[in-house]
Amino acid sequence: MESFIFLGIILLVGAITNNKSIVWATIFVLILKSLFNITEYYKIKGINIEGFMTQFRKEGISWGVLIITIAILIPIATGEIGFSHLLSAFKSPVGWVAIISGITVSILSSKGVGLLSGQPEITVALVIGTIMGVVFFKGIAAGPVIASGITFCILKVMELFLRH
Repeated sequence: MESFIFLGIILLVGAITNNKSIVWATIFVLILKSLFNITEYYKIKGINIEGFMTQFRKEGISWGVLIITIAILIPIATGEIGFSHLLSAFKSPVGWVAIISGITVSILSSKGVGLLSGQPEITVALVIGTIMGVVFFKGIAAGPVIASGITFCILKVMELFLRH
């Protein structure tokens, strides 16, 4: 019951803040949780909702990265972005800052994924932090992967200072 209440609160906050990603994701998880409870209660064999949820937990971030990567590559496929744009990026300071930022974010994200898998309770804190950023600071939900990467970086810096 606690998980339904917790997810209900997240759904409510997502709806209040008009965060469609959080709303749809929470609805999806609530449906999975309900199906899991139904199959367990009625002892329905052959439907492995728990395995499906476990697979989502393990592979979901990778699937999300795949979808984002496809969305980023579509403008290349449609011809909206070509080699001239790539060359322009290397010719301007803004382009170099963007390239360096992309490298930095990808490194942080890879560290963040490790942090999320090793300490799942951080996911909840990142979601709450993201919701607070959207609600109180008019931010945009960038997702738990980059937030976990930044968390990883801050934790490493704190570790350096606390050792000495």
